[in-house]
Amino acid sequence: MPHAPPLSALLRRYAAGTALACEPVDEGLLNRGYRLRTTRGRYFLKHHFDPDTADPVCVARQHRATERLADLGVPVAPPLPAHDGRTVAVVGGRVYALHPWVEGRHRHGAQLTAGQCGRLGALLGVVHASLEHVMRTAREPERTPCAAQRAPARGPQASAQPSADPADAFVLIDDLLARVRRRRPADAFDELARHRLLERRTLLERHADRRPPHTGPVGWVHGDFHPFNLLYRGDAPAAIVDWDRLGVQPRAEEAVRAAAIFFVRPDGTLDLPKARAYARAYRRTAGAAPCELAAAVHRVWWERLNDFWMLRWHYERGDTRADPQFPAASALAVWWTREYHAVCGAFTG
Repeated sequence: MPHAPPLSALLRRYAAGTALACEPVDEGLLNRGYRLRTTRGRYFLKHHFDPDTADPVCVARQHRATERLADLGVPVAPPLPAHDGRTVAVVGGRVYALHPWVEGRHRHGAQLTAGQCGRLGALLGVVHASLEHVMRTAREPERTPCAAQRAPARGPQASAQPSADPADAFVLIDDLLARVRRRRPADAFDELARHRLLERRTLLERHADRRPPHTGPVGWVHGDFHPFNLLYRGDAPAAIVDWDRLGVQPRAEEAVRAAAIFFVRPDGTLDLPKARAYARAYRRTAGAAPCELAAAVHRVWWERLNDFWMLRWHYERGDTRADPQFPAASALAVWWTREYHAVCGAFTG
C-alpha cells in the first residue's frame, strides 16, 4: 500500500486493539484516509498530509471544536484520545488522528428531496451558529493562525480577503492557454479547457466593472462544506467530516459556495428550487438577512469567474483528480452569469 501508515506505532498509543485490515479511502483531495479494522472495532485513520492543514496545533484546535460541537448535538465524529489524552499523533514527522468509523454514504443534491434540502441548509446554519458559540466560549486567542484559515490552497474556498483582481486572472488565462497549446496531441480535456478559458476571458472583460468590494461580516465556518464531507445514514445526516479548513470567513459565502456544489447539475446549471429551499432554511437558522445572501451570491459568482484551480492542478501540477468536476464547474460560471438575477432570487426569496 503506498504511503502505508505506521499502524503498530500508532495503535500502541490508543486502546484500539491490533490491526486486522487497513484500506485506503480514495475520496479526499488534500489528505489521506484509511478504513481500519482492529481487534477492537472499526476506525477511520486520517493522515493530515497537506502542508497547509497539517500543523499539529491547528489539527488539535479542530479536534477541540468538533468535541464541543458534538456536546451541542451537531452530527460530527470527534477524534479518539490516545492514552495520554491527546488526539493528535505525530509519528515520523507525520500527523495522524484516529476517529470512530461512521457508517454512511454521501448524497448529492440530486438525491435529496426539497425537504431534505431544507434540512441541509438548516444544518449548515446550525453549524455556523454553534461554531460562534463554541469558539467564543473557548476564548480562542487568535482568529486565523493557520495557513489554511488565512488563504486556502485549492478550490473555491475563499477566505476573508479582497475580491479577485481580474488583471491577475487575465495573466493566468494567458499562461494556461500557452500550456494548453503546448499539449500535442490535444485531447478532449485540452479542447474544453481552451474553449472555457477564451470564454472566461470574454466574460471578465465584459463584467470587469462588477468586481465586488471587500467582504462584509465574517464568522467561524467549516471551510469545506460539500457532499464528500457529509455522511448520511438513511435520510438523516450522520456526520460532518474533514474540518481541516475550520476558520474565520464570510459565513453566507460558505452557504452559497456549498449550494453551488450540492445543487450543480451535470450540464452546469443549478437546481434553483432546491437551492431556494436550502437557502430559506439556512437564513432562518443562521439568522442571516436576505441582503447578506445577495452579497454572498455576488462575491461567489465573481470568485467563480476568476477561479481556475482545476486547470492549474491539471496543467501546472499534472494532478488530474479534479478533472471529472471541470465540465460542470466551468459551465456553471457561464450559466450563473447569464442567470444572475434568478440565482440571486433563489437565495434571497
